[in-house]
Amino acid sequence: RLMAGLDRPDGGTVEVPARRAIVFQGDRLLPWQRVLPNVTVGLHGPDAGPRAQTALGEVGLADRERAWPKELSGGEAQRVALARALVSDPELVLLDEPFAALDAITRLRMHNLVHALRRQHHAAMLLVTHDVDEAIALADRIVVMSSGRISTSHSVPLSAAEREASVSREDLRAALLT
Repeated sequence: RLMAGLDRPDGGTVEVPARRAIVFQGDRLLPWQRVLPNVTVGLHGPDAGPRAQTALGEVGLADRERAWPKELSGGEAQRVALARALVSDPELVLLDEPFAALDAITRLRMHNLVHALRRQHHAAMLLVTHDVDEAIALADRIVVMSSGRISTSHSVPLSAAEREASVSREDLRAALLT
């Protein structure tokens, strides 16, 4: 919440890039707007529409720009929310448990999509999750919070193949759970 600018620190300073975006657990789509206007929320200028169309294409929803939010599956709605975050070309994307309400298969697809978008956009991404396996699958670094403070920090030096191998993951998983 501090990094998003939603709360103010009660001491010290928090330095974050000015260009940042948030993807919440719920998609937070405007039900009275179709998909394309939901992606352009906050964008101005003549290139807003084309940028939103590009972002929808990046998340695999180029053909859904005229759909209403109620016509979307949970995974599609979260991809629209992700497109809305990326369309502003942020330096930092904050992801607040964005996959928690998704089924297992859709969640894995979203993990792959986030990896691809991270490489494509070169934005730093901070993911909040309670799912240890999700953290291992997506993170370069895992920070564990306890009572509102950082209790431990772990680097994730695993390759994509090692992240899939249960033996490599189990060592890191054990360290995180202790």
